[in-house]
Amino acid sequence: MTDNRQPLPHQHLMTLKLDVDVKNATAIGQVPGGMRRIVPINGGEFSGDQLNGKVLPGGADWVMHRVDGVMRIDVRICLQTEDDVLIYLNYQGRFILKEEAGERLAAGETLAEDEFSLAMVANFECSDKRYRWLNDVIAVGVGAQLGWNPVYDIYQIGNDVA
Repeated sequence: MTDNRQPLPHQHLMTLKLDVDVKNATAIGQVPGGMRRIVPINGGEFSGDQLNGKVLPGGADWVMHRVDGVMRIDVRICLQTEDDVLIYLNYQGRFILKEEAGERLAAGETLAEDEFSLAMVANFECSDKRYRWLNDVIAVGVGAQLGWNPVYDIYQIGNDVA
């Protein structure tokens, strides 16, 4: 049998920068899956070849701090493109950090790249015909951490057939 597999096709979709308001987080408390908090997102920005604009205030991360130290992220935000189109973006992922980096992160410090791993899977929803193609995008991202504010590079997986 011939192996015709090719490397995973992907292209950079956008860079997403968030302004996370950890000081105004709502602590739900200990639930069966861990410690639940809802952390507001005050805004941010995104940029790419086909997507540019700002993150509107009002989104949040429904974060779960698991007992093993991993943070499960569940973010829901609204994007506004430069041409005033609204796009709903939700993504789930995980933030793993070295144990000794936890206290520095809690103090809002920026961690070194080898102290954490931040990855996510994103979904888009849009009704405007100019951006409706986003409804079918499979996207993954990797993040850097600047204090509490993540910066993600998000990639579209697969070949664009539209």
